[in-house]
Amino acid sequence: MDETALSLGTIDVSYLSTSAECSISRCKHSSEEWGECNSRPTLFRSATLKWKETLLSRKRPFVGRCCYVCTPQSRDNFFNASIPSLGLRNVIYINETHTRYRGWLARRFCYVLFVQERDVHKGMFAKNLTENVLNNSRVQKAIVDEASEPSAPGSFAQTDLKAINKVKKKARKILQEMVANVSPALIRLTGWVLLKLFNSFFWNIQIHRGQIEMVKAATEMNLPLIFLPVHKSHIDYLLLTFILFCHNIKAPYIAAGNNLNIPIFSTLIRKLGGFFIRRKLDQSPDGRKDFLYRALLYVHIEELLRQQQFLEIFLEGTRSRSGKTSGARAGLLSVVVDALFSNATPDVLIIPVGISYDRIIEGHYNSEQLGKPKKNESLWSIARGVFRMLRKNYGCVRVDFAQPFSLKEYVNSQSQKPVPAPLSLEQALLPAILPSRPNDTVDEGTEASLPNSRDITSEPFRRELIANLAEHILFTANKSCAVMSTHIVACLLLYRHRQGTDLSRLVEDFFSMKEEVLARDFDLGFSGNSDDVVMHAIHLLGNCVNITNTSRNNEFFITPSTTIPAVFELNFYSNGVLHVFIKEAIIACSLHAVQSRRYRNGTSGASPSLISQEHLVRKAASLCYLLSNEFTVSLPCQVIYQVCHESVERLIQYGILLVAEDDQEDVSPSLTEQQWDKKLPEPLSWRSDEEDEDSDFGEEQRDCYLKVSQSQEHQQYITFLQRLLGPLLEAYSSAVIFVHNFSGPVSESEYLQKLHRHLISRTEKNVAVYAESATYSHVKNAVKVFKEIGVFNQTKQRRDTILELSTTFLPQRNRQKLLEFIMSFMVL
Repeated sequence: MDETALSLGTIDVSYLSTSAECSISRCKHSSEEWGECNSRPTLFRSATLKWKETLLSRKRPFVGRCCYVCTPQSRDNFFNASIPSLGLRNVIYINETHTRYRGWLARRFCYVLFVQERDVHKGMFAKNLTENVLNNSRVQKAIVDEASEPSAPGSFAQTDLKAINKVKKKARKILQEMVANVSPALIRLTGWVLLKLFNSFFWNIQIHRGQIEMVKAATEMNLPLIFLPVHKSHIDYLLLTFILFCHNIKAPYIAAGNNLNIPIFSTLIRKLGGFFIRRKLDQSPDGRKDFLYRALLYVHIEELLRQQQFLEIFLEGTRSRSGKTSGARAGLLSVVVDALFSNATPDVLIIPVGISYDRIIEGHYNSEQLGKPKKNESLWSIARGVFRMLRKNYGCVRVDFAQPFSLKEYVNSQSQKPVPAPLSLEQALLPAILPSRPNDTVDEGTEASLPNSRDITSEPFRRELIANLAEHILFTANKSCAVMSTHIVACLLLYRHRQGTDLSRLVEDFFSMKEEVLARDFDLGFSGNSDDVVMHAIHLLGNCVNITNTSRNNEFFITPSTTIPAVFELNFYSNGVLHVFIKEAIIACSLHAVQSRRYRNGTSGASPSLISQEHLVRKAASLCYLLSNEFTVSLPCQVIYQVCHESVERLIQYGILLVAEDDQEDVSPSLTEQQWDKKLPEPLSWRSDEEDEDSDFGEEQRDCYLKVSQSQEHQQYITFLQRLLGPLLEAYSSAVIFVHNFSGPVSESEYLQKLHRHLISRTEKNVAVYAESATYSHVKNAVKVFKEIGVFNQTKQRRDTILELSTTFLPQRNRQKLLEFIMSFMVL
């Protein structure tokens, strides 16, 4: 790889010219790129960038700083002002300068010399894991309990020693699968192989040097480190270990699902630090808890932490099939927190990790999104995958390590803050959906009294703390994920140019959207000339994009493919940029809901063009609750209403919303609005934890009235934002329509299949506005929301869940009100 293609300042590694189909220029400094687009104003530049053009610096934002509310000391400990300026590095670009040797022989064998000089040895890793776990008192008790279970309860002496020995053998067999046996020699060999492989199918793997410096500083604390990356591809397992190995950081023990426990391959994984755990802890036929397995897993993790080993845990549990960050499964994280509570380690450092791909090696998850069952992994499927990868190029990869923070500090801050228990979806949404129901309002005293005990031994507090911690980590990891070129191009083709556009116009909008991403303090995983980067993205998206040559100016015309698999794939990559605009998209959809309601019901004493800011914020908050299973818009320590308020203020700064100052004093909200404001159970409170009690913060937040800018550019931008949530809202509204014909009770798995077939049928008949609304992930999330709102009652029968309509939504009119509530946000 050409050394001139590297930029060690504040920009990325640019693309190299390696393909006849996609001509990519060499590295350009970012200052050339900022001034490259001087043609007609584009959607994003006109809508939001004019006010801040003087504020934009040419430096990339430094992402991943930890929370200043929950972990202020950690925020200062591992960071200094010089870290952001260290810039990016391509990890797979290795030459003789990265070794101690020089000359032609060093150039020929630089990969071998590089891996040989990495600091990895047997003494780094855990010792006597199996014996230490088996000799632990908790495991010994679990063995005795299981051995004595069939017979009457008795003392240890009365328990059959033969049964105890049998259970011990069972425990040892479980540990053979669970315990990793790390081989430094194999780590070196794998490092050399991965250098070869990654250079063959990735153009570069970028990391920020400043982030690596923070991780190195954390390793010097002599504390266990927990890496928690987002999970998008099977390559994630190897990627993190490879990057840490290249920087002389100890390889972590990786928690992997037992679906990867495949002959030969599993041995390799264990030698590299992987250990296998069940996807479901309780796999007994009768569904009872497996206390022995739980004890072994708990003590195994505790022993690793006691020996100051590093762990890598995927909080999502499985790869994201939608391109968005999935909900957290905090089982292993709870073990880490419990180990801290039991003083197995003085502290633990948490490191969220964001990973972004131009194109994942799996290509797409269309098969599963179309409802087909997931294929089990096998040695043959892995071999085929490797050969397939060698024949393709998957573009660029970006890995971002967020700032490490102290788990102990986080726990202490949570125990000191009087944070009320979060509202359930039923409490938050039912008053807005069904305003006529009695006893919907949650009493403030009741809500505040739920988490009264902030003691770490309190089970409700422990559960709340772990859930908030997991949400904190995933939010930070997701915000750290760089936006790739394929994400922007897919988003523009689906939600800005669905009917197609000229290549030149696509390039202009790409350039402006890129600036928008940077202006919102999200980073990019690419650099270089926009024309070349767009062609690179189109090339990687392959059959999802159609290119035709128009007679007009002999220019290319770009259109997204309309086949269901192609639209699903574009939606997967488009979701990689959704988190950047999600808050503004929620405000845009809420704006439509408020306006349509005012025009539908009429107004009393108010101009129809004026909108109450407080009403808009509350409407946006209700939409945040409705879509809470799709994404997270705020940290647990933030007030969702304040986050929505800040998003409205941002649109005011852009000039999209205008404050009606002249009319504000004379306008009173309509009777409908006044009644609606009383329906939400949580009173609107803007005061944050840091606000001084004597400040006039509350007075500054008095309600004002807004107008929507009527300029063409602003209207187009609002339409773009509303389209971003179009597929989700269409999926949810179609699911409610399907509920109208519900005949239960029915098993949840069967209902999911029927609902998914219904959505696919709508798409095939061209009834659906957005074909991507029929993905299986939308179906699962919609049903999950309906259960949490209280549309369905669920009962467990063996290993299945039975759904039936709740008494609240048994009347057809209440289901109709739910449909009207969701469709109020949709722009048809």
